[in-house]
Amino acid sequence: MTQRWPERLWIVRHGQSAGNVARDAALAAELHRIAIDGRDVDVPLSPLGERQAHALGLWFGEQPEGDRPDALLVSPYVRAVRTAELFRDAGGMAGERLFCRDERLREKEFGMLDGLTTSGIATAYPEQAEFRRLLGKFYHRPPGGESWCDVILRLRSVLDTVSLHYGGRRVMIVCHQVVVLCLRYIIERMDEAAILAIDRQANVANCGVTEYRFDPGEGTMGGLRLARYNDVVPVEQEGEVSTAAPDPIVAARG
Repeated sequence: MTQRWPERLWIVRHGQSAGNVARDAALAAELHRIAIDGRDVDVPLSPLGERQAHALGLWFGEQPEGDRPDALLVSPYVRAVRTAELFRDAGGMAGERLFCRDERLREKEFGMLDGLTTSGIATAYPEQAEFRRLLGKFYHRPPGGESWCDVILRLRSVLDTVSLHYGGRRVMIVCHQVVVLCLRYIIERMDEAAILAIDRQANVANCGVTEYRFDPGEGTMGGLRLARYNDVVPVEQEGEVSTAAPDPIVAARG
């Protein structure tokens, strides 16, 4: 029987971004809007974020070849692509070093709320703040944006692609906070309450590592079993500071 799933699957959030830094500054100053110009897709890594990505690649590069990815699937957002490039160039990959951008791994889209802090949303769009309170973050879809359910829908097709083309491989996905959580929701067959409980426990760290390993005893054809979640040890062991931004749906960038 052909193995459908990767032997190893790592899911990594991008390094700290300039948007994360600007968001922290906006919250500290109690501003309504985050000082970032241009599109969310073009927001780069911060200097610390670049060092985090490099450190992650160094740590993986010190591991045996079988403990390193041989394929990278990456959100097309600049901060994710740069994280993956720095990881690869630092020696984090093994084998043929396949690198593939996939737009389905992009950040959750915030529509008309993009760039606003929580207080900014309440001031500019009080009806949306109330809709979100009533519906909850899992189902609330801001005008022109996405709900978590919308993100989950596109990620289901990503995992179909992974099972079709990457069986037996060692794959790393580089993406965003909500994407990391939504992938956990799908892979582990969670419900809304379970994934939101995990979300409340801690933010997904920049360059935090979530890892799954193939288990032939998982289901009738084998499946992925969680080995670790939100692990910042690789970054910290290489001497860099770990960071974790608040939920991007609160401050509209992640």
